[in-house]
Amino acid sequence: MATKPHPALAEHELVAQVEALLADPAHTDNPLRAALDALFESHAAQQERLARLVRISDGYHLLSRHHSQSLAEQYDRQLRRLEKLARISDRYQNSLRELSEALKDAALRDPLTGLGNRRFLMERIKEESERAGRKDVPYSLAILDVDHFKSINDQFGHEAGDTALSRIAQAIQNAIREYDLCGRWGGEEFLILLPETPLEFARQVVERVRQGIEELDFTFLKQGAPRITASLGLTLHHPGEAYSDTLNRADGALLQAKSSGRNRIITT
Repeated sequence: MATKPHPALAEHELVAQVEALLADPAHTDNPLRAALDALFESHAAQQERLARLVRISDGYHLLSRHHSQSLAEQYDRQLRRLEKLARISDRYQNSLRELSEALKDAALRDPLTGLGNRRFLMERIKEESERAGRKDVPYSLAILDVDHFKSINDQFGHEAGDTALSRIAQAIQNAIREYDLCGRWGGEEFLILLPETPLEFARQVVERVRQGIEELDFTFLKQGAPRITASLGLTLHHPGEAYSDTLNRADGALLQAKSSGRNRIITT
């Protein structure tokens, strides 16, 4: 009589015992042999399918892990690329801002003297006129013309004339107050804006300007150079009036200063 397999036997021991029973000729005629043989084959087939599924599952997990790693690497590479592009974009934007500021400054500056140009001065006069209207305070305005400047260009050349204009611009800048404004109005003309300044005080400032130009040392010019002086027209802006009226009044005063002998200030 066949011995029953112990329930605690390991699976591989049980399989080995069943194989031994099926291989024993003594059990060839046993009525249970055919059923056991079929069951054993079915078990073997199930084990093979299970092993195949395990291999497929392992392959899938391995592929999935590699795919996840690949996606993570791609994400990291893309993130680094975007960060690099962001840094490049920031530098580009900063360069554009700096260029825009430089171009704006260049558009408002006289390249020879470094002072504000006519466009810059017009903007500031408009702003000061609006402020004067809001605060109900006047400002003074002077237009300066270098006397006989054409003779300097004619006798000594435009390079000498440019040097003289640069020194005159510096003398004006040195003579006015910190909160005053001067700029090149055009050619050898300069404009001086004195915010919240009554006419009598403004005249003291522009007199310093006139004296400063008269005292400039132009020994770099050859002998025979005319003495360099300046004529100025000074006026007061009245709150509420158009800034163009103020400019016209200062320009008219300048013409009077030039026609009455030059190197003087005419106030209107």
